[in-house]
Amino acid sequence: MKKVMIYAYTQFNLGDDLFIKILCERYPDTTFMLYAPSGYKQTFKELANIRIIPSDKLILKGLNLLFRRFHIYSFTRRLIAKSCTMAIQIGGSLFIQGENWREELNHNKTMQLKDKPFFLLGANFGPFSDKAFFKEYKELFRTYTDICFRENYSYDLFSDLPQVRMADDIIFQLKEPATAKQEKGVVLSVIKPSIRKHLAGCDAIYYQKMTEIAIFFIEKGYQVTLMAFCEMEKDDEAVEMIMGQIPPGYKNRITKHFYRSNIDETLNLLATSSFIVASRFHAMILGWVMKKRVFPIVYSNKMTNVMQDAGFTGAYTDFSTIQMLKAEAVFASMQTNMMDVTNQVKCAEKHFEVLDHYLKKD
Repeated sequence: MKKVMIYAYTQFNLGDDLFIKILCERYPDTTFMLYAPSGYKQTFKELANIRIIPSDKLILKGLNLLFRRFHIYSFTRRLIAKSCTMAIQIGGSLFIQGENWREELNHNKTMQLKDKPFFLLGANFGPFSDKAFFKEYKELFRTYTDICFRENYSYDLFSDLPQVRMADDIIFQLKEPATAKQEKGVVLSVIKPSIRKHLAGCDAIYYQKMTEIAIFFIEKGYQVTLMAFCEMEKDDEAVEMIMGQIPPGYKNRITKHFYRSNIDETLNLLATSSFIVASRFHAMILGWVMKKRVFPIVYSNKMTNVMQDAGFTGAYTDFSTIQMLKAEAVFASMQTNMMDVTNQVKCAEKHFEVLDHYLKKD
């Protein structure tokens, strides 16, 4: 059985956890190694082919600290990876230019295994403002076995590299959950805008608008769920802030849902809802996969890039226009914002075209 190292964002974010789930389910005869917090043993307890090496185990944390003194970084992870036949980095917004981007670049360089295949799947590139950022990553990407981006913007940046391809977001490959019948409910996936530098100062207006939308739907007879995808990125805080603005007389028609390791429960809530207001990128994708009408609240170009690629023509808002958003307009979009993503579901499988040759060989 082949053994493969997975590099991913392991902070209990629903979208990233689904990437790992889809990858492992596609290759049941491959053993996947993931260096991640011990809570991931619960997240992936039903996957027999993934081994979690706990990054929060004291002895491993101590080893890493010791070797860091000798300028040897990610010692444990590198030791695990050496026993593998190849490595896969899988995720979405993996290459955003931050203040310490050169340190992050060096971190990415340490992921490669000498003379072994390396795959990058599911990502988008940017935003970035420094040409050096782009050039340095382009040189790194030249050394990869296969790269498949999830939108045309990123593909176009690197399309002259022969190993670069494009396919729709990996989450389009998710199998729809078997669920009970649809309820008269709406899910509001929420974020804390200000953890993103370009949205500093947007929290108050965003919480106000989400509150207005929740109240409007309750008055129309809907059960509302405020859903947090990622505690680390303060979605939980956003849920509590919005809930705190809901008048007492409405609180019996609104519930809170926090994703931790409960993938099936979270997917079932989305699948049984009749409408999704998607502040999270993957709330939008999951809604489309589940044949729901979705109203996107765009916080990043990655959302508009994918919306354009998919041919979405429905109503949406972004943070430059959110002040003018009316709850009535969100409600009205339930009649118009349907998407047929049959083609995207087929195209998303292309992410694994090259990897199949390595992991599905006899």
